Amino acid sequence: MKALIAMSGGVDSSVAAKLTKEAGYECIGCTMRLFDADNAVDSDTTGTPSATDDARKVAESLGMPFHVFDLRILFRSCVINSFIDAYSRGVTPNPCIECNRFLKFGELMQKAYELGCDKIVTGHYARVEQDPDTGRYLLRKGLDTSKDQSYVLYSLTQEQLAHILFPLGGLTKPEVRELAGGEGFANANKSESQDICFVPDGDYAAVIRSYADREFPEGDYVDLDGNVIGTHKSIIHYTIGQTRGLGQAFGEKRYVCRIDADKNQVVLGSNEDVFSSSAKAVNFNWISGEPPEGEIRCRARVRYNQKEQPATVRPIKSDADGEGRGDAVEIIFDEPQRAITPGQAAVLYDGDIVLGGGTIV
Repeated sequence: MKALIAMSGGVDSSVAAKLTKEAGYECIGCTMRLFDADNAVDSDTTGTPSATDDARKVAESLGMPFHVFDLRILFRSCVINSFIDAYSRGVTPNPCIECNRFLKFGELMQKAYELGCDKIVTGHYARVEQDPDTGRYLLRKGLDTSKDQSYVLYSLTQEQLAHILFPLGGLTKPEVRELAGGEGFANANKSESQDICFVPDGDYAAVIRSYADREFPEGDYVDLDGNVIGTHKSIIHYTIGQTRGLGQAFGEKRYVCRIDADKNQVVLGSNEDVFSSSAKAVNFNWISGEPPEGEIRCRARVRYNQKEQPATVRPIKSDADGEGRGDAVEIIFDEPQRAITPGQAAVLYDGDIVLGGGTIV
């Protein structure tokens, strides 16, 4: 069995490579070159020269051949451009989900097939298991709940899961670092970036203006009744629930409740106004491959670090003749949730099993 290891230069993918080799696979290491990092700092996931060198050194130490795949055009098209488009429409995207969908488990999986590999391996903290009764593959949370990355993997299909290995799914981060140190990996204690790889300093608006090569105009702050109460910097600076960085005092604390891109307005209200009991998610992927026949009870997460919340979920028929069941869902929460944000993902769970997910609208 051959495996292609996606190696970022960080400790997680390095240990994933080590464990896959020890499991008896013939391993090939690779790094994706995703963008020109002229003004970016080193990051585990950029494919910058430093990160690529770290990945290559680990691959060499493990006796693995190593490739660098230039995927800059695809990354710009599928991740960066969609990121810019989303913010310009007043929604808040999660580019890591799109990178997983189109790069790691899209183009990179195709590279694996071309190299004759049976599996593709990443350093995600999640688990893949096959249900002995149904034969279907299950995506489960990583056992280290503080590192679990199942939320950003909801787009995986049965065909993809059959060819994926997540060697770190049953480990904690300290255990991973200990394994890396025992192997003598230089990146055993390498710090983790908490930022989006192409936004290394967290300044989304500056990156959007740079890549889009245009300015985004100022506009009106309005209250819930439509009254103009101030001037915002441009809609790309804001997300639902935000209260810091509004740039002016209003006499009372205000929160972003809605962004109206058509009117170039940011709607402000109280903290209570950003709570909602329901959400709709589109482009929904059911990991089993089959949406339920009717409503189900489960738990739902509407942002990466949120604890799952109990909810009732109803599949929504997607066209006039009633076909297309499962393309979207309506989620009714038992308790109102704060700052349900268009562009983010709604992911459903049954215990530690990911049922599926989609994009909030």
